[in-house]
Amino acid sequence: MVKLGKELAISSRSDNTGGIAEMAGMSHRIRERTNALDAAGNTTAAIRKGFAIGSAALVSLALFGAFVSRTSISTVDVLTPKVFIGLLVGAILPYWFSAMTMKSVDSAALKIVEEVRRQFNTIPCLMERPAKPDYATCVKISTDASIKEMIPPGALVMLTPLILGTFFGVETLSGVLVGSLVSGVQAGASEHARTLGLKGSEPHKAAIIGDTIGDPLKDTSGLSLTILIKLMAVESLVFAPFFAPHGGLLFKIFQ
Repeated sequence: MVKLGKELAISSRSDNTGGIAEMAGMSHRIRERTNALDAAGNTTAAIRKGFAIGSAALVSLALFGAFVSRTSISTVDVLTPKVFIGLLVGAILPYWFSAMTMKSVDSAALKIVEEVRRQFNTIPCLMERPAKPDYATCVKISTDASIKEMIPPGALVMLTPLILGTFFGVETLSGVLVGSLVSGVQAGASEHARTLGLKGSEPHKAAIIGDTIGDPLKDTSGLSLTILIKLMAVESLVFAPFFAPHGGLLFKIFQ
């Protein structure tokens, strides 16, 4: 793990170093070397993310089995209305969660941009470099947003099992766990992407734009989905002894 962390750090520093070298007008060979180091680190990062989501899927599946056993559910029939409702809600959750985290990243980035513009307009000679920017304010905006903006997505993950288990019962909650697991663990094929064109081609230029836009989804929402499916399964298992006898209040009221 220490070696993996070092490789990821080297990748990030190589990418930053290459950008600095390019802006400084240094030799193109330097950029080629930093690109090679960055690509090696990106490959390692992709493997790490694959292991993370794979392990999360297996852990969630094991926890789902424990939840079904703890609540004495013999079968999870997707044709029953209670389970089908849970499947729909569970399938929606990863997309809802991703939308919330993407919006949080967008909001924090916009605040940083506004602060940078304010400093350029209010701090004299900032463009000529004699004056120093106010780095602390930008760091504070980022750190504050990383805490405050995660409250709504965290509440979504924590409250969903409690609300559905209490008001709809364990069958609906079992459907939610299955739906979120299947919807949250998805894989894409990259073979077709390799045939589209080399570096400098139009597909490659479009991919660069897509990578810039997709970074929040890849590095924020994608990694957080492992927490979503595991945390919901753990919480459902913890409260299973309460949900089994006391859950499904809405169905009991309208019987």
